[in-house]
Amino acid sequence: MNLYPDWVAALDAEELGFIRKFVLASGSLKEMAKLYGVSYPTVRLRLDRLIQKIQLLEDAAQDSHVALIKQLALNEKLDLDTARLLIQSYRSQQKEESSHGC
Repeated sequence: MNLYPDWVAALDAEELGFIRKFVLASGSLKEMAKLYGVSYPTVRLRLDRLIQKIQLLEDAAQDSHVALIKQLALNEKLDLDTARLLIQSYRSQQKEESSHGC
């Protein structure tokens, strides 16, 4: 039995390390910027990208098209924003087709 959510298993060591440091820094982006020796906006961008990745991973849909888009995003063939837009558009189209009985 897997004790961890699927999204945790999909993160690489660097991403998990970032999350660990973030928790130990009590969620302070200012502290994270000091730890990494980068600017606050750089840390914010990294956190935003990690949030987007986790949201994509948590998405429950198992549709083959959605799975392909997710895989492309995780392999950095698509950026996360583009992947999200494609998934939203696809789902919107599916809802429209199902409401018309197609």
